[in-house]
Amino acid sequence: MSVLHPKLEALQRTLLTPSALTQVNDPWLAQQRIELWLKRDDLIHPIISGNKWRKLKYILQHALSVNADTLISMGGAYSNHLHALAFAGQQLGINTIGLVRGEAPPVLNPTLQDVLSWGMTLNYVTRVNYRELRHYKHWQALPGLSAGQYWLPEGGAVELALQGVAELVTEINQSDAILCVPCGTGTTLAGIIANSAPTMTILGFAALKGAGFLNPDVHALLPLDKHLGKWSINLDYHCGGFGKVTQELLQFMQRFEYTTGIALDPVYTGKMLLGIYDLITHGYFKAGQKIIAVHTGGLQGARVIVKH
Repeated sequence: MSVLHPKLEALQRTLLTPSALTQVNDPWLAQQRIELWLKRDDLIHPIISGNKWRKLKYILQHALSVNADTLISMGGAYSNHLHALAFAGQQLGINTIGLVRGEAPPVLNPTLQDVLSWGMTLNYVTRVNYRELRHYKHWQALPGLSAGQYWLPEGGAVELALQGVAELVTEINQSDAILCVPCGTGTTLAGIIANSAPTMTILGFAALKGAGFLNPDVHALLPLDKHLGKWSINLDYHCGGFGKVTQELLQFMQRFEYTTGIALDPVYTGKMLLGIYDLITHGYFKAGQKIIAVHTGGLQGARVIVKH
């Protein structure tokens, strides 16, 4: 592990909490003879929570090392990535610019209100131009960058992000379990695959509709010279699309929180756990199986549910 920049080390020491691995106390799971554990990355921090901190950690380290004074990235109007980046930038004394997909809304949602309050400048881009931005992967690749400006692709989907996710894997270190993780860009999944034991089985759950593109995207992030474990991405539990929900999902989340005391977000972790429970019901997992699911945080998403 590299030595952290003093600003980043101070942020980690004073604001962030270690992530616990806790068993889900649900009598229904015991009846099914399934052992479900949650890696509680949602408890790392209320804002820079879950995989957002893990993906940003070494990107921010690199940005500080090259004396960047401005971080530029992209996301939707409800982006957990921009939300975490804006807060981190404020804490580290770095300017932030968010390129937001679509037109400026007449009324800002809570996510956009937050990022503005933390000093992020928002620029709205058409959906066509937004798709073009996805082609720029390197931190200096965005056309028109000025000195001191640092580009982060959507969701922090770069190799440096995998370095932070690798720390999650070392904290789990249980090759007998099936490891489940929600997927947006697939970066967290790729980081887990790249750093897990070859004997581990890893199952991603896509949070967006028509996410077959995630398979080649994840492959592109993986090392070519390493024997990797078995992995796949389930595309069946997107609940209508990214940021959309169904009554089934809302009712499941309410029951889960009532039973376990653990709040879920409707964009990522809620959909993954809905999928895990449904797969258990249909016999996908063998009796006696141990499942570890990563709670990737993003609870701010519960404020901006788009009903479907």
